[in-house]
Amino acid sequence: MESHEVLKSSITVVGVKSIAAELGVSESLIYKWCQECPANELDEKSGARNPLDRVMELYRITGDPRLIVWMCERAGGYFVENPRKISKEDVDAAVFRHTQTMVKSFSELLNEVSEAIENGDGVNLPEARRIRKEWEDLKRHAETFVNGCEHGVFSAR
Repeated sequence: MESHEVLKSSITVVGVKSIAAELGVSESLIYKWCQECPANELDEKSGARNPLDRVMELYRITGDPRLIVWMCERAGGYFVENPRKISKEDVDAAVFRHTQTMVKSFSELLNEVSEAIENGDGVNLPEARRIRKEWEDLKRHAETFVNGCEHGVFSAR
């Protein structure tokens, strides 16, 4: 879906009037956000750049995933990047390498958990952050492997 389509679907649930009042903007601006934005000045589309487009533009300019991570955390979730694509050319010893990477990531996760528990005071915030990092790494490695399996990357030639 395009950003204006996502906004239109989401705003419809609550209502344009309510959203406009909460955000302190006009209803017409909300309606414009829900329309396709013109690609250039000759384009006759009447939409306006919406907040989702602006956040993505900030991400494109900065290349900093912390923008997306912050939004995901505020929404009660976590951002996990899509896995690196693997091609058939990568297959030589790739299964072994990927399973080793997953086992290593899992080992690092267990190590962080063990160290956090060994101190006897439970898991503090810095330890929780290290555990989160290892967990995200493990998920990314496992997803890359599973995605490769699903796309036949590791199948017999």
